[in-house]
Amino acid sequence: MLVKLTSVAHVGLSSVPVDVEVDVAAQGFPGFTIVGLAGKAVEEARERVKTAITNSGMEFPGKKITVNLAPADLPKDGGAYDLPIAVGILVASGQIRSSDAVTNAVFYGELGLSGDVRPTKGVLLVGLFAKKHRIKEIFVPRDCAPEAMVVDGITVYAVTNLRDLVAHVMGSTPLSRLKRKREAEGEGDLVEFDLSDVAGQEQAKRAMLIAAAGGHNLLMSGPPGAGKTMLARALPGILPPLIRTEALEVTRIYSVAGLLPSGTSLMHTRPFRSPHHGISAAGIIGGGSNPLPGEVSLAHLGVLFLDEMAEFPRSVLESLRQPMEDGVVSIVRVGAHVSYPASFTLLAAVNPCPCGYLGHPKRPCTCSEKQVRKYRSRLSGPILDRIDLHVLVPAVETEKLSAGPGEKASSKTVREAVIKARAVQEKRFAAEGLYTNSQMRNKHVKKYCELDSETHRLLKLAVETYDLSARGYFRLIKIARTIADLAGNSLVTSTHMAEALQYRSSM
Repeated sequence: MLVKLTSVAHVGLSSVPVDVEVDVAAQGFPGFTIVGLAGKAVEEARERVKTAITNSGMEFPGKKITVNLAPADLPKDGGAYDLPIAVGILVASGQIRSSDAVTNAVFYGELGLSGDVRPTKGVLLVGLFAKKHRIKEIFVPRDCAPEAMVVDGITVYAVTNLRDLVAHVMGSTPLSRLKRKREAEGEGDLVEFDLSDVAGQEQAKRAMLIAAAGGHNLLMSGPPGAGKTMLARALPGILPPLIRTEALEVTRIYSVAGLLPSGTSLMHTRPFRSPHHGISAAGIIGGGSNPLPGEVSLAHLGVLFLDEMAEFPRSVLESLRQPMEDGVVSIVRVGAHVSYPASFTLLAAVNPCPCGYLGHPKRPCTCSEKQVRKYRSRLSGPILDRIDLHVLVPAVETEKLSAGPGEKASSKTVREAVIKARAVQEKRFAAEGLYTNSQMRNKHVKKYCELDSETHRLLKLAVETYDLSARGYFRLIKIARTIADLAGNSLVTSTHMAEALQYRSSM
């Protein structure tokens, strides 16, 4: 008997329907064959499915079983096909009857040897696929079911084990339909540091405010112990929560990467990724035989923090150039070409020289001129040109270290200003599909950043004085636009441009 069920394969963040065709032949030598360009994990499903069916109190047919995963030219990998294969075998062998619950639904999940349905990557994408193809019901692992519950218009069945699923299909004990509930948005999870904990560094704090408000890249340079890392770790506390459309984008990436916390439906906190400088280019960009998202994509709509940026391999830093410009990363492999979004804010910290004390008021630098040049050359011109804000984080004076809290702005206060500025940008770009000023293309800059004659003269002088590139020219205007938003001004004035310029002058 031949039975056909529906499952899903993920290619990047796109989902492709997979027909799971199961045939249990009345004649022929007993065997279990899986065809359809199946990967190693799918091939191993033969043992998992056989044992799961037996341990669930059902009979595994001692006949010739052929499973075809169509389309045949699409590579399949992972354990998500275990559940549809097991159900198909039980239907084809006559142990459970075929019904609309089988033929008009999507099955997705990995089986354990006991028959339990294990958590499986990409369940949110399954829900989005079902809605797009007007499939009303999906059967997914219980632990991952909340992911699919954010998708309206579908019925999600959370499957604990194969035995419960069979009872549902047979009509004896129906599975309960999960009730859709809306999660409260996060109001700022616990962070390592509050901005008020950082002594001094008012200019760096101002630069962080601008970076958070407009999604601009920021480079902090200063000696060891000045507070660069502490400032960076305080940044999550001033970032606004993800709006629903942003949360859905980020959650899709974490779902397909298998990094979404169990029981979570939507991510509301912006990602903050801080990879070690020993990371490879594939780790930062993404890769593998079945390409998975890298750190730049996991930081989408959030922050990618590179501490001691100059210590990262040159190949890793240069691989950031394309995603920093385009907001997307494309990974090409034999038989696979996938794209992942990568619109992140780059936050980097560097020392001024190898020993870290060049220009320090009290400690002498031990580096030669050649060593300093070599150290600084690790950051190429094209990378530095893509960083909007450059700020010096000097050594903190003793008086500031011992001073009391005073009137230091807390992260909560700064966050309120960021949220207000982001709301202005959200309204401005409602018809453009953009979220922040940093995402503007040149055409958007000309449309939304009107400059008066005085501001134009200042900008022209800055280009001539600092020899700014065309990219630097437009990025300077974007920064000024964010500063104007923070000030509550609809027009970009020379005052805003002058402040923006001081963050580019150190290039």
